[in-house]
Amino acid sequence: MDKFADMEMFVAIVHHRGMASAGRALGLSPATVTARLQNLEQRYGVKLLNRSTRHLSLTDAGALYHQSCIEILESVRATENVLQTGTTEVKGPLKISAPKDIGKQYIAPLLSSFCRKYPDVIPFLYLNDGLSNMAESGLDLVIRYGELADSQLISRKLATSQRVLCASPQYLADYEEPESPTELMAHQCLALIRGNEALQHWYFAANGEQQSISIMPKRYSDDGEVLRQWAIDGEGIVMKSILDVQQDIAQGRLVTLLDGYTKNFSQVSVGQSADLHVIYQSRDYLPKRMRLFLDHLYTAFDAKKNGL
Repeated sequence: MDKFADMEMFVAIVHHRGMASAGRALGLSPATVTARLQNLEQRYGVKLLNRSTRHLSLTDAGALYHQSCIEILESVRATENVLQTGTTEVKGPLKISAPKDIGKQYIAPLLSSFCRKYPDVIPFLYLNDGLSNMAESGLDLVIRYGELADSQLISRKLATSQRVLCASPQYLADYEEPESPTELMAHQCLALIRGNEALQHWYFAANGEQQSISIMPKRYSDDGEVLRQWAIDGEGIVMKSILDVQQDIAQGRLVTLLDGYTKNFSQVSVGQSADLHVIYQSRDYLPKRMRLFLDHLYTAFDAKKNGL
């Protein structure tokens, strides 16, 4: 019974999202992978994967085992490298997901500077606004706005932020500036698509009272950077995180609106933080490349906060 081989097989199943594809990657037949997975579940007396003909998903026990497998295998590889070379190398993949604006403006340049220092680290940067299941996606780090819902994940604030409404001076020359949220219903608004849902219900809070506005968007996109550019081009009003547009505001390309209100896309989160966070699965064991990049990330955002 080779527990390390079983761990590698289980990680491969989750990574490849299927037993047949995991078997091909490992040089094993589908029947062998299936039998070994069944033996693994029988050994521990728990179900690790929910299986159907088209889909695999981790159970709670499976998510715990998967994370432990990753940590143990990384630790073994690092130890073997130290024994063989006498050094702890910084190498391997680093998989990060970030919103498109913040990813392009901040995270991509930070990855470039980090990889110039550690050229054996291979970065994967996924630009999207959704928070997928970290265990199943294989992501190392997720950069997201807002508070953390999953208490099993580790979250650390990178920067203070808030949602703002903004439009270009060109747009405001053609349309009278709104003085209350209800006036937005008569304006050209730009809506973000998240998943399969258009976020066209905007929520506002002021003086202890909340209200929601159903906008009639002029344009839609699932790319926050596209919405930002449309706003700069004078096409309408957009809701963005201040970090995404602070340079545009400073340089006069965009102007903020309804500054006396707290704003968000969700009634639940309208009064909550919209700060930027980095999220990961465990602080008990992190590969050296992850620890070093987190330090790189914290240093960069601390410098930005202090105006350096």
